[in-house]
Amino acid sequence: MADTDTSNSDERFAALVADRLAAARIPLGATALVLAVGAALGLASLDFAAIAFVVVLFATGFLPRRAIVPGARRAALASGAVWPGTSIKAVVAALQDPAIVLDRTGVVRFLNERASSAFPLTRVGNLLALTFRSPDLVQAITDVLEGRRSSVQYNEGGQGGRTFSVVFSPIHEPSGGDAFALVVFDDITDRLAVARMRSDFVANASHELRTPLASLTGFIETLLGPARNDPAVAERFLRIMLEQANRMRRLLDDLLSLSRLEMRVHRRPTESVDVVTALRHVVDALAPVAERYGVEVTLDLPDRPVAVRGEPDELVQVFQNLVENAIKYGASGKKVAIKAERICADGGRDQVRVRVRDHGPGIAAEHIPRLTERFYRVDVGASRELQGTGLGLAIVKHILTRHRGTLAIESELGRGSEFTVLLPAVVAEVENANKPNSL
Repeated sequence: MADTDTSNSDERFAALVADRLAAARIPLGATALVLAVGAALGLASLDFAAIAFVVVLFATGFLPRRAIVPGARRAALASGAVWPGTSIKAVVAALQDPAIVLDRTGVVRFLNERASSAFPLTRVGNLLALTFRSPDLVQAITDVLEGRRSSVQYNEGGQGGRTFSVVFSPIHEPSGGDAFALVVFDDITDRLAVARMRSDFVANASHELRTPLASLTGFIETLLGPARNDPAVAERFLRIMLEQANRMRRLLDDLLSLSRLEMRVHRRPTESVDVVTALRHVVDALAPVAERYGVEVTLDLPDRPVAVRGEPDELVQVFQNLVENAIKYGASGKKVAIKAERICADGGRDQVRVRVRDHGPGIAAEHIPRLTERFYRVDVGASRELQGTGLGLAIVKHILTRHRGTLAIESELGRGSEFTVLLPAVVAEVENANKPNSL
């Protein structure tokens, strides 16, 4: 059935091209005569004349243009010259999506501004089938002109090409005369991207949970079988099982954090938070981690509070994720430097800038744009060894988006990495800003 539809679509497309060539037979003949005379007189080579004629032939048959419409089509255009009327045009013009009105021959009779902008090659008087070279669209045009409503998906192709859901609806002249068609293009590119992201997210989350779960299952089966009466093996396996259970707990905690952040992304925080206090709290909390990895953490902070508008717990989570990453992944450099300051940014608005710098191995440039993607890891093995879930920087990005802040990442292999957070400063800093460690 599909082969038959494709065959019919190809035949209709060939017929449309044949119509255009037939309509242009006199200009084509004149062109061929001029080229032949030029070749005979030595003004142009025979090969050049042949190539030129083929180019003219292709342009006439295939390139979209305000073509010479055959007699039957011209008559159809003339018979419906009054319609669509002003009211119908006004309705189509007001549509939020690109919309095109076709006559009963498939010729474009009207298109709104959005259609003109989205498809600049489409013009009134063109055959729509010659503008969009898609067999599915050609079939849909035929169906709608026969009174059947249909919808197809159209992809522009190429890198970054848009995808549209195209709906074809038959409409009729108010007096009950000729049938026309309304074609509406709904850009679903972003929706498809979101759907792919959700699918990837579910697949990644399932994989991340399945791995420790499989490990737990294997150890439990061993403890119930061969190692049932071996206390030493049982103790070692139980420790490993505890690590895997903690890994699952961390992953679930991060997933819940992301879910909460997405639900509140448009709700702007209203509390005043002292960044200096938050950073001191984070460094104190991570002191055992820094000691375990042999990393010295230095603080360069103002002597007075530096306030931002935010959610205390969420900002602590941002700074803790960044500092903990610097300690773990930059441990080879033995030093992590944290600096906070209030600056005057572009536009005269004060901002608070927090920089976390490590002297570790650095990150290759191709990885940097994807670091804030969910489950993206530069080194999967190292991340799991360091008990990472692959969600930390995604959480940081979501929190900063809610706080109207930004995250910038600079890194060079062998030189370390620097993560910079920018947050809007409170206009008048308050000395008694909420202290995160009091929550």
